[in-house]
Amino acid sequence: MRRLNKKGFTLVEIMIVVAIIGLLAVIAIPNFVRARTTAQTNACINNMRQIDSGKQQWAIENNQPGTAAPSAADVGAYIRGGFPGCPASGTYTINNVDTPPSCSVHGVLPTGY
Repeated sequence: MRRLNKKGFTLVEIMIVVAIIGLLAVIAIPNFVRARTTAQTNACINNMRQIDSGKQQWAIENNQPGTAAPSAADVGAYIRGGFPGCPASGTYTINNVDTPPSCSVHGVLPTGY
């Protein structure tokens, strides 16, 4: 009798491996997107917190009233690294000293942060 040497994988084995990889991708990709969105939101909130602190320092050091509106350069001077950019490619609105800053993507920083 002649013996055949079995080398390689059968089509069924390859299809099972591809199906398992596809299933893992279906599970992992939404979690990755959700984690990235959460990280961007947290970074945005922290940036707005820094902007608000920079605004308050600017107002105190320059004897400005609550209705004064500083520029990005004014606030950036009080933030290490300068005025931050939005991690989600949005834009920050500084507003006046008494109003919290806002982001075009994530909205307004909650009061009492």
